[in-house]
Amino acid sequence: MKITRISVYKTDLPYVGGAYVWGAGNAIKVARASVVVIDTDAGISGCGEFTPFGENYMVAHSEGVEALARLVAEKLIGEDPRQVARIEGIMDKTVQGHGYAKAPFDAACWDILGKSCDQPVWMLLGGKLSDGALMYRVAPQKATDETIAEMEGCRAQGYRQFQIKVGGDWAADIDRIRETVPLLKAGEKAMADANQGWRVDNAIRVAQATRDLDFILEQPCHTYEECQQVRRVARQPMKLDECVTGIQAAQRIVADRGAEVCCLKTSNLGGLSKARRVRDYLVDNRIPVVSEDTWGGEITSAVVAHFSVSTPEEYLQNTTDLMNYNTRSTGIGGPVARDGKLYATDTPGLGVTPDFESLGAPLAVYGAPDD
Repeated sequence: MKITRISVYKTDLPYVGGAYVWGAGNAIKVARASVVVIDTDAGISGCGEFTPFGENYMVAHSEGVEALARLVAEKLIGEDPRQVARIEGIMDKTVQGHGYAKAPFDAACWDILGKSCDQPVWMLLGGKLSDGALMYRVAPQKATDETIAEMEGCRAQGYRQFQIKVGGDWAADIDRIRETVPLLKAGEKAMADANQGWRVDNAIRVAQATRDLDFILEQPCHTYEECQQVRRVARQPMKLDECVTGIQAAQRIVADRGAEVCCLKTSNLGGLSKARRVRDYLVDNRIPVVSEDTWGGEITSAVVAHFSVSTPEEYLQNTTDLMNYNTRSTGIGGPVARDGKLYATDTPGLGVTPDFESLGAPLAVYGAPDD
């Protein structure tokens, strides 16, 4: 089997709630998705997606996938996409870094591999280790009464874990945490996610002012070192997110016992192949993980779902249904969110096909033209 054509598509994904406010004064209303479709001479196609969480998030840019395609597409055409490690090596040798742009190419090859051997991707990742993955739901920065109402609505849909966005005004964040966390019911969990938004001194103030409450403190500051400075005085368990960038970061976290939970964003780690290695290393060292991505539609959500259910249930903190955060789609089919859990499909590959009506015409096509 050989790759014959690579196509890149773009589409806008408006946030279902209007404005998604997070961190230190950041807001997103519309995300820009990039979708890669890889065709082969065997008549099997695969797809992958990368959607940045705003143009400045973790140095990821919506034009990165298109730029990478110009550099790697001709080198990938003629290669066997089922050899995912070889494809990964070609991309890494051609372009240093920019893993977020490589992620959709990697996912598309896993999709093809699954279809070629008639197996879902979760089977290729080691098997299904949970019957549906527990989800969290985000409560963006809003007035506290609106946040409480949003949490109630999510609870009615089966969600039992809530990510409360903070990271702006630290004093207001203290009130926000103190008014929402005590409302949790038995078996529910909350993460107060600053998305790197606080200075160290203010993060310490928040941690100390809420030390009597049971919640997870998530990525309070920009760097790993700053988060560790907060960790030395905080009583809350800490979840690291943006600074979990690859296997070296994971090794440092394990050596330092630097977090109770690590969030694995597949695109941030460079794709499913690299994310799998990071996950397995963390799980081997008894650190729970979160399966998610920066943003995305049905195609990204499919990758997240397969990654989730192939993670040992005891070490999967949660995942999320990114496809339900948007008013438009990138794919047809894919995972299903039901009663607070995300279910990957059992169909071969990722179990999702590109929504070409939503994607429109490709921005770039490399390789053989359509017949």
